[in-house]
Amino acid sequence: MSQYSPTDRPNGPVIADLRSDTVTKPCAGMRAAMAAAEVGDDVYGEDPNVTALEQRLADQMGKEEGLFLPSGTQSNLIAMLSHCGRGEEVIAGDSYHVIRYEAAGASVLGGVALHALPVAEDGGLDPEAIAGAVKEDDSHHPISRLLSLENTNYGQAVPLARIKAAVAAGRAAGLSIHLDGARFFNAITALGCGAEDLAAPFDSISICLSKGLGAPVGSVLVGPRDLMKRARRLRKMLGGGMRQAGVLAAAGLYALDHNVTSLAEDQHRAAALAEHLRALHLGTVTHATNMVFLTPRDGLDIVGAMAAQGVRLAAPAPATRMVLHSDIDDDAFAAILNGFTQAADARGAA
Repeated sequence: MSQYSPTDRPNGPVIADLRSDTVTKPCAGMRAAMAAAEVGDDVYGEDPNVTALEQRLADQMGKEEGLFLPSGTQSNLIAMLSHCGRGEEVIAGDSYHVIRYEAAGASVLGGVALHALPVAEDGGLDPEAIAGAVKEDDSHHPISRLLSLENTNYGQAVPLARIKAAVAAGRAAGLSIHLDGARFFNAITALGCGAEDLAAPFDSISICLSKGLGAPVGSVLVGPRDLMKRARRLRKMLGGGMRQAGVLAAAGLYALDHNVTSLAEDQHRAAALAEHLRALHLGTVTHATNMVFLTPRDGLDIVGAMAAQGVRLAAPAPATRMVLHSDIDDDAFAAILNGFTQAADARGAA
């Protein structure tokens, strides 16, 4: 079952929602920034907040330009279509979002082939597998054009050395390199590196503002000027050109100013939650950055049990993914820990 499938909804008030870090609501400060935003028509290039957001992230990543987009899915799609023509190929991990959760948009809309490789336990790709996936110059095959990596992957912050080895294999084969950095700032928080350290090996990077950073909507694609010119045309073609989008860009700017440093707290809470679950013996537990994965013991309806405690969880697939985020404060976190304790007590009494 997909992590995006419907889940049990608590009968009473929702105390905490752990299904994803996309469920966050704008805080009062972010709403005030949105309300006060100066706006203009972004399709004409006249929205000051959009321009500021695009250039800020481009500069932070050491790239020439940025492009504000409605979603991470559209950002990745436009990146792949900007790098690749019809009959060309993207190589990516079989559990990466561009392969598993984006409806094969590059293939459906752009005629781009997707080649899936096994993903290692740390979320990286094996350089030899990358080299082996690149097609020879033969009319029977698509033309291998782009390597698309991901960081984080299922919460795993892929080490820089692993990233650089995969990029080197791609470069040796003449591939361009894209990063799905939906949780880019979670990755650099866990790795303890700067933004440009992770960004430097890539031609293009997609950065999500609503995952972890708490903005209501939006991603920014960054890269070289010629690539971003193609990307801007594709954004218009795909219906992603927005007009007075400064109210949304203002939320992204607020998130960059106020919500990056709190990612370390989310990751600390995830580690504490994993330790708590292991102590309760509710099943197999793993965690990485701001995510915790619980594979419940046989017969344990953990989703229903936690719904009764006012905590929303994703359905097991087979593990239940729990994502810590900016809306989980100390009180909500205490309620989560207590809810799992109550579920364990009820399980023991059954």
